[in-house]
Amino acid sequence: MARRSAIGAAVLVLAFACTACTAGSAGSSGSAGGHPPGPASQGNAGPGVITVGSFDFPESVLLAYLYAGALSARGYPVRVLPDLGSRELVEPALMTGLVQLVPEYTGSALGFVSLGRAHATADVTATAAALANAMAARGIVTARSAEAQDANAIVVTRATASRYRLRTISDLARAAPGLVFGGPPECPERPDCLPGLRRTYGLRFRAFAALDAGGPLTRQALEAGDIGAALLFTTDPAIRAGHLVELTDNRDLQPAENVIPVLRRATADRYGPGLLAALDAVSARLSTAALTALNAQVELSGRDPRAVAQSWLRDQGLGRGTS
Repeated sequence: MARRSAIGAAVLVLAFACTACTAGSAGSSGSAGGHPPGPASQGNAGPGVITVGSFDFPESVLLAYLYAGALSARGYPVRVLPDLGSRELVEPALMTGLVQLVPEYTGSALGFVSLGRAHATADVTATAAALANAMAARGIVTARSAEAQDANAIVVTRATASRYRLRTISDLARAAPGLVFGGPPECPERPDCLPGLRRTYGLRFRAFAALDAGGPLTRQALEAGDIGAALLFTTDPAIRAGHLVELTDNRDLQPAENVIPVLRRATADRYGPGLLAALDAVSARLSTAALTALNAQVELSGRDPRAVAQSWLRDQGLGRGTS
């Protein structure tokens, strides 16, 4: 894990440099939300600019624009670097200061930063507290967690569910040997993905197909019958729109996965309590239903995530032009 993180950080330096060439000119400025940039947010990030990184799936990009937009509305110098990669890349970037803020998910983040020594549970409060302790030891501060959760979901088509009489993940045990499972490339190494499915449910699939992180490739492969079961996310609006079936996690493999901003302590100290207050204001208004609806605008209606974030922030009184 340590070696992979070091390699990931090195790779991300290159990604960071390439992204920085365009991040400053996205829209009309380098600040989140498309507002006129201050001197520090033009071009490459200047001293004090808060760089918000995201994972490589649409919801994470949307969350980055939500939190960055709220900061920008309060006058903080911010830019977003979207689609940086998986947690194996993004977390080392946060630890080393390549990015200063990342919208995370409590359970997955805890398992990663503790190298699997701390086990997240379905207890929202306990998982968030354990994450705060684990991050503090690494110079990272956790803001308020949102009510919104987005956990892994094991999904099949209605036809597959009907054929094998599937309602729970346990029911997959009898069908798994004949099915290909699809998910993100890191799934075979994640404890809440293939290893967890084997350990907790005894599932051994015929094969694994490395696709994307809850994205269109996975959904298309599932709907086309190229794979029989897939890992998507519980806030994915396409599950209902695509008439897919989310199997019940009847043995509680998946932990609490509340959205939570994590940021470097140096950044929090530099800007004071107002910075955390701005982040907390977003989390206080972000429910699972709201996040799912925002995802639908991006993934089903094809709207730009920055524009979706701007609109929601204005509606919540957290964007530009609001008091």
